[in-house]
Amino acid sequence: MRDLPVVLDGYKLTVVEPPAPKTRQDANGAEVPVTDRDGVTQFVVSLFAKLQVQAGQRAPKGEEIKVTLTADPGDGFGEDARVQLIDPKINPYSIESADGRTVSGIAFKAMGLKHAHSTPAPMRRGKDDENHS
Repeated sequence: MRDLPVVLDGYKLTVVEPPAPKTRQDANGAEVPVTDRDGVTQFVVSLFAKLQVQAGQRAPKGEEIKVTLTADPGDGFGEDARVQLIDPKINPYSIESADGRTVSGIAFKAMGLKHAHSTPAPMRRGKDDENHS
């Protein structure tokens, strides 16, 4: 199974390493850009994902994830920017190494990034705001 849609609405995503072209080493050890089948350069961004909780609740430990972006996200996504992924997907993988060990996990992919809208804190009614009839 490939490109499984994933919903990350309940998570705060914060940029740890800004988007940059994705690279890999070629046979000579030189860094070369990673492209898709159509020759479009892929990008990568590191995000810190942390579950959003209600006021007064303690959030579980977050995790850093690397996300491959299928398009250039443009400027304005520096470190500590709060973002959302556009059309996020996951792909499971399993790689067997030369020593017989198997490494498995999931790879994150998205079409791009957009700035997250901050949600206003819920309004609290004070003692004087209550309706006394």
